Amino acid sequence: MRFSEDRLTEFAAGQGARRRVHVWEPAAPRAVILAIHGGMAHGGDYVTPALYFRQHGIATVAYDLCGHQDARRVDIPGFDVFLDDSQLFLQWVKQQYPGLPIYVMGHSMGALIATHLGLGHFAGEAAIKGYIMSSPYYVNAIKVSPMLLALAGVLGALAPRMKVPLESLTHQLTHDSSITARHYDDERDAIRATEITVRFGNALTKAQQGLAARMPSWTQPLFAVVAGADQLADADAGEALLKSVPPHLLTYQRHPQNFHENFNELNREQIFADILRWMPAQT
Repeated sequence: MRFSEDRLTEFAAGQGARRRVHVWEPAAPRAVILAIHGGMAHGGDYVTPALYFRQHGIATVAYDLCGHQDARRVDIPGFDVFLDDSQLFLQWVKQQYPGLPIYVMGHSMGALIATHLGLGHFAGEAAIKGYIMSSPYYVNAIKVSPMLLALAGVLGALAPRMKVPLESLTHQLTHDSSITARHYDDERDAIRATEITVRFGNALTKAQQGLAARMPSWTQPLFAVVAGADQLADADAGEALLKSVPPHLLTYQRHPQNFHENFNELNREQIFADILRWMPAQT
């Protein structure tokens, strides 16, 4: 397996689609992490935390999101496809691991998706014991041309699959050069995307809107990690939104030197150990 998975499988998503699932699991798991990857990435990107938690008796399952599986340019029909597919994926996880506590983990766009799920589709789900979020993509830190922003709605309607001009930030995702090399290999092999469409960009922008009013109504335990040197997600804005969650539910960390991918950063073992200590308190 390319990302050290114990197995690859798939589940039935919406509209008859089949989504690839990456599975890392110990012989007798005591809990399971339902992991949602970031934009332009893939489920295999969870290999680093998954191998750590497998050593501690916890399985990790991550599916390749709509528009991302073996795609150079990411395109989706709308943000709701992520929420609807994740609802079906949760049912698959519960069938595969009956009775086990589930933790929802999301990085970047995956954390944005997980936030919407926690506020909606997954609300009141007894099997879910908590949420773990890294560098949530609540506010964009990438400078976008004002002209492109002004034209976004028109282009989304007239040319939804048009490529958005983006500067590559692959070299600013982690300080770990071996993982950066892996990302470049994935891009070369079209496992990791290098382009997005106008429609995809618009969908994320719309999903970011209105979160400030909704976050205070968050109801589940949340472990959140923000990267202080993030070049993709605005760290200060993310921190402000996370700290609007009721304080008794929030465990918060900010690592000033980290680039975007906390779970792939040089201090990741300490972050994982902190998450591992936090988990039993939620069950």
